[in-house]
Amino acid sequence: MSDPRAGVAARGHGVDELPVWLAPRSLLGLVALLTMFRLWGAASAGLAEDEAYYRLWGLFPAGGYYDHPPMVGWWIWLGQAIAGDTALGLRLVGVLSVAVGSLALWRTADILFDRRVAGLSVLFLNATLLVGIGGILITPDAPSVLFWGLTIWALAELQISGRAYWWLAVGAFAGCGLLSKYSALFLGAGIVLWLVAVPSARRWFSCWQLWLGGALAIALFTPVILWNHAYDWASFYKQFGRAGRVDGLSFKYVFEFVGAVFGLLNPLIAVPAAAGSVMLMRRLRQGNEAAGLLLLTSLPFLFYLLIHSLHSRVEGNWPAPLFLAACVMSAVFIGDQTQRIWRGVAIGAVVFGLALGIVVQIHAVNAFTGRLARQDPTSQLRGWPEVVGDVERIAAQEGAVYVATTSYGMAGQLAYGLRQNDLPVVPLTERIRYVMMPGPDRERLAATGLYVAEARRDERVKLEATYGEVAPVATLTRKVLGTPLESIAVYRVSGPLRDPLEPIDSEVRSVSSGHRRQPKDCKSDPDLDPGLN
Repeated sequence: MSDPRAGVAARGHGVDELPVWLAPRSLLGLVALLTMFRLWGAASAGLAEDEAYYRLWGLFPAGGYYDHPPMVGWWIWLGQAIAGDTALGLRLVGVLSVAVGSLALWRTADILFDRRVAGLSVLFLNATLLVGIGGILITPDAPSVLFWGLTIWALAELQISGRAYWWLAVGAFAGCGLLSKYSALFLGAGIVLWLVAVPSARRWFSCWQLWLGGALAIALFTPVILWNHAYDWASFYKQFGRAGRVDGLSFKYVFEFVGAVFGLLNPLIAVPAAAGSVMLMRRLRQGNEAAGLLLLTSLPFLFYLLIHSLHSRVEGNWPAPLFLAACVMSAVFIGDQTQRIWRGVAIGAVVFGLALGIVVQIHAVNAFTGRLARQDPTSQLRGWPEVVGDVERIAAQEGAVYVATTSYGMAGQLAYGLRQNDLPVVPLTERIRYVMMPGPDRERLAATGLYVAEARRDERVKLEATYGEVAPVATLTRKVLGTPLESIAVYRVSGPLRDPLEPIDSEVRSVSSGHRRQPKDCKSDPDLDPGLN
């Protein structure tokens, strides 16, 4: 078997010649310190809307959910079992996954290239702005990135050892990736591309372990298939249906996509990563297996994102799994250079990325200023305890026995804030998002309640057809350091003219009866969509 690292320039990159800051012990210590810092941030910062929504998934583990596969909900359930129904409980496993992913990335880069590349890869990953700034948040991207990276690690072990049983690990990790985000399908396509395009990899087609690994990945994905079958493929239609919609071509989103990747990756990492991809393409043409594994497993997802950007926006978090390969490519390029300037670029990238991530996480916990208001990405974490306190006070004054909402973000934030109070939160719309939860108490819905909504998502007009009384009682203002972020309307609702959930029940019936369309409310506000992939 040919050496997958063939073609790597021999520049004396032995372990003994590594600078102190690239030594494994130094890297382990840095990752440990960063993990402790992120755990502090995770425990101290308020929840984002999506996090508060995913918290409900953790409270009610299921085989699938309307927006995504279930892994993030299972992680939250595990974190809650360890640290309670707290911000740290929600985020615990996600924060730890960055540390585990760093170790897996080091091992992958070490066996495919060398320890200098491995050390740089770990530093670059932790210096990406996506990890540095978003590393304390729990979203489906956290398990998606981890299992993508673990799959590549298993493939690297397979390639360097020649032991076919590594295919079982590949299948297990890829299956967990499918349980995290549907975008893991593109990793499967990348593996097939690698098997077909690299001559030395084609021999694996004759190994039964390859096929058993594939069957294992599909078996692990079975809960999602069963959930979708039970709800008329609702999650598949939501995600894959939107992927197929084309509303005209435009290069506007392409430039936006490229800019977002360079920004969230860290510009000082992105530029050498682009150069490193060119370098690895040359090595691939020379038969280098390591280059082929890194490039070809990334290509299908990158191609899809580029095609998608020709007609729709690609959200900044979508390419997150590709950042692993990008960090290695950047490390390969810089590690191959002899000019001192590139060592300066590497140090600058790490210092800039880590420093910015630390500053932003401190700001997320204790805001430095409120002047940026909603232009500040951390603003959605702020002001919710005060809003919840006001809602509790108004509910007591009005004799309300439940709180109604019409957006998943508000439902999540209020449910988290009111978790110690006997005041249930009832989402009136998009009930398919909550099918894993027990249904609302119908007797409560017949009594007086509050309807709470952000001003930009106020559905009062629709509610007037459902309730005999929809009376405004307060306008709350969510603030940060005295600066208004948004207005929140509060109404007293009573005297239901019909079942308040009747429109929702009809939506669920339309899905389960074979009308293969998205519920109307899912398109009412683009801000309410957690994202494709």
